[in-house]
Amino acid sequence: MSDSQRGAPSSRKALVSGALAGVSVDLMFFPLDTIKTRIQSSAGFWKSGGLVGVYRGVGSVGLGSAPGAAAFFLTYETLKPRLPTLIGTLEKNGGLNHMVSASGAEFVSCLIRVPTEIVKSRTQTGAYGSGKGKGTWNSALKTWQYEGLRGFYRGFGITIAREIPFTSIQFPLYEALKSQLSKRYLDGRRPSSGEAAGCGMIAGGVAAASTTPLDVVKTRVMLEARTSTSPLSSTIPSHTPSPSILSFPPRLLAILRTEGPAALFRGWVPRTVAISCGGAVFLGIYDFCVSLDLG
Repeated sequence: MSDSQRGAPSSRKALVSGALAGVSVDLMFFPLDTIKTRIQSSAGFWKSGGLVGVYRGVGSVGLGSAPGAAAFFLTYETLKPRLPTLIGTLEKNGGLNHMVSASGAEFVSCLIRVPTEIVKSRTQTGAYGSGKGKGTWNSALKTWQYEGLRGFYRGFGITIAREIPFTSIQFPLYEALKSQLSKRYLDGRRPSSGEAAGCGMIAGGVAAASTTPLDVVKTRVMLEARTSTSPLSSTIPSHTPSPSILSFPPRLLAILRTEGPAALFRGWVPRTVAISCGGAVFLGIYDFCVSLDLG
């Protein structure tokens, strides 16, 4: 049975299931994310912390992952059945509908997740120094002190430029894999949560590997801290404009020109492994929770 036959989950179920899935995957794969972030840092892997303190910044996870994932699935499950009635083209093209619905959901989710991504990335790499008492809270305070509210949305446009292509690959592929699995091998039966997890693993891995260059640029932007106390400040002009989608191409080209093509794929292995396994956990847990009677 397809998702449309099963019917969209209630708003409450989408919120709770999304929150549980988001927290679970972020906590489980946080060390891999830290390693990936440090590899992509312009300061280099070892200067950014190496293998020490791989759970540094984990305090920001719960603050952003639960509401971010909840907002994503609530928006996605709301748009998916409604958009085809508003846009005729989407009614005839399920893949395009999933792409548009997921893109809209990702935009809403990023409004919540980007501030915690900023704090997490800077804590993981010690952008404001390291040591006792200089964890998540210190990074958040320093970001507010030196950059204000805008500092928490640094790289928002570039994050969108990364997340929309990622989501546009992941969710249509995920939905297509589930649909083909049901039709070809399950005699029309809806895939189990374990089978959905397998589809999520494949879709997440393909999307992660394909969008690594976008992730490298996004990580570099989020690590920029325009303050004299930051070890990054000597390489970042004080007049650096607030990053946007329009600033993405020159930033990508600058990395390509100064560091070579390989720099755009730094961290692709831990990123692909983490997101592939994370996709299995994230979508598997979400599917499982949605199938439960949560009241």
